[in-house]
Amino acid sequence: MTLILRRARPSDAAAVAEHLAEPDIFPGLLQLPYANAELWQQRLSTPPVAGSPELFLLAERDGKLLGSAGLHPVGAQVRRRHAMALGISVSTAAQGQGIGGALMTALLDYADNWAQVLRVELTVYQDNARAIRLYERHGFEHEGRLRAYALRDGVYVDALTMARLHPRQPLVRS
Repeated sequence: MTLILRRARPSDAAAVAEHLAEPDIFPGLLQLPYANAELWQQRLSTPPVAGSPELFLLAERDGKLLGSAGLHPVGAQVRRRHAMALGISVSTAAQGQGIGGALMTALLDYADNWAQVLRVELTVYQDNARAIRLYERHGFEHEGRLRAYALRDGVYVDALTMARLHPRQPLVRS
């Protein structure tokens, strides 16, 4: 019953698509209904650009996918290389069991100690109180509101922008 966090593999495509297709999961993300396993197969089979610090993790217990989380470059601009975007999802049945916290801890450890990331940023729907509390517990701060950000179930909804700066920027040892 141990929680395992690991990098996603191409063979995980069907499980990722099934996870993201959960009726209570996809509306909270920028996903669409009817997740496509073939599309995820292609995405997971395409290696990141050489030198990219991109990371996509899965959380599983007893071989069942319970959550996913990733750090993704925010763009190709040289002046934004220090920033990454964070995305996370936890299966409805596994919420409140520490899965989100474990994924966040792993991603932020990677960002802070290995990937030279100064800024981790995200957007979250303004009514997703559980996710907002998770982000705040991990040091994310509110930066703004994006009005009518995305269409969700036929209604345009607002999103919040949040970000976290590296808590202890790396030093140079002499």
